[in-house]
Amino acid sequence: MSHTPVKQPTLPFWQVWNVSFGFLGVQFGFAMQNANVSRVLSDLGADLHSLSLFWLAAPVMGLLVQPIVGAASDRTWNRFGRRRPYILGGAFAAAIGMLLMPNAPLFVAFMAPMIFGGMMLALMDGAFNVTMQPFRALVADMVPSEQRTLGYSIQSLLINIGAVFGSILPFLLTNIIGLENTASVGEVAPSVTWAFYLGATVLFGTVLWTVIRTKEYPPEQYNAYKGLDADALAHANRPRPLTAKLAEFWQLFINMPKTMRQLAIVQFFSWFALFIMWVYTTPAITQYVWGVDAKWFDPVFLHTLDEIPAEIAAAKGAAGDWVGILFAGYSLFAAIFSVLLTKIARKMGRKPVYALSLLAGGIGYLSFLLFQAGEPTLVNLGITQVTVPAGALGLVLPMVGVGIAWAAILAMPYAILSDSLPADKMGVYMGIFNFTIAAPQIVSGLFAGWILNSVFDNQAIYIIMLAGVAMVLGAASVIFVKEDDAAPAV
Repeated sequence: MSHTPVKQPTLPFWQVWNVSFGFLGVQFGFAMQNANVSRVLSDLGADLHSLSLFWLAAPVMGLLVQPIVGAASDRTWNRFGRRRPYILGGAFAAAIGMLLMPNAPLFVAFMAPMIFGGMMLALMDGAFNVTMQPFRALVADMVPSEQRTLGYSIQSLLINIGAVFGSILPFLLTNIIGLENTASVGEVAPSVTWAFYLGATVLFGTVLWTVIRTKEYPPEQYNAYKGLDADALAHANRPRPLTAKLAEFWQLFINMPKTMRQLAIVQFFSWFALFIMWVYTTPAITQYVWGVDAKWFDPVFLHTLDEIPAEIAAAKGAAGDWVGILFAGYSLFAAIFSVLLTKIARKMGRKPVYALSLLAGGIGYLSFLLFQAGEPTLVNLGITQVTVPAGALGLVLPMVGVGIAWAAILAMPYAILSDSLPADKMGVYMGIFNFTIAAPQIVSGLFAGWILNSVFDNQAIYIIMLAGVAMVLGAASVIFVKEDDAAPAV
């Protein structure tokens, strides 16, 4: 049973800002992870074909943690709030993981540094998910419907700011502060280490700001604003056997709308490609653009040496920094395209825009082959100047396509899907849809490393080509998605 809701008060602009401010730090941490973890794990001794196995921690943690934490925060009411305990606890754990990961060599007496690094990756990603899920719910809780567009616009702005600066931080520390970006055998470059330290500080600081500056509504007030009946909620949330919950979930899963099934195919190809990009862009451009042979990513070979030659260490460091620039680039292009996406979709239709955006991403990946080595080129980035191979500068162009695809992947599937879902099952089906994000990444993690080693002889540029093919297949799969599918009776 529901009641007529009491009008929820509008919030001053800066209170809406405060509610979302911690998103900046969370995305800062995510971007640090995406741009640098493959570099860190390689420095710690992980070989190329095992990198994707370490990265499995990310989708597995998302698959396990988000539904559990989301359900738990729905049922939590205590003197610290409803969402805030999870947000703060997750941020604290993520910050600990970020502080410890680059210090993995200190724990060599207990386990191999790369294993410790993999454990910290799992801790960070699990903690990011603990923070992110209730954070999204906090915005919906606190911001009234007439300010919801403003709230999520601020959230999108902060997410993209965090993504850009989190991606380029090691580059800034090297080229502005002057920290060393080369790593000895089994060590992590100082610029990356300090980037993780600063990332942990930004993450925890911004989240703490939101937790301190946001006062959640008590249960009675919240229920009045949302038109909810406390007794009905208590009955719906009553304890039930796990078997009953699983049976209900299974019925919803097998009766999912056809549109969701069709979108799942598109999601498989697009997220399979994204996972490959996050894992293998660093070794791909280090080999292909900076000309570093694949043997320099082989830990067995590296441990036969007393030290890595200076020119190899410098090339790997410079390439790793440039990946941060490229990842910041696609985040920036995604932010720009996101502003235009709704208007373009109104004119062209959602499916054509979705398909063309994925095609742009696929072409972006495939065009990596066009940018190899080249003459040293001085690049003026405004804040500093850096010399890179001409091919590295050219790789900014493919990032336009990748950014367009990323913006569409974050928006268009949900816009298409929402019309086909029953209103009373919207939340649970959106949770089920998260499987279409995690599952392809798990498949990619299990098989991409084997493909790289067995089929491509550890030439990482060709695994990026595989990502391009996958993204093009995703674009083609949009053709088979039907938007007018009726919601099933469940």
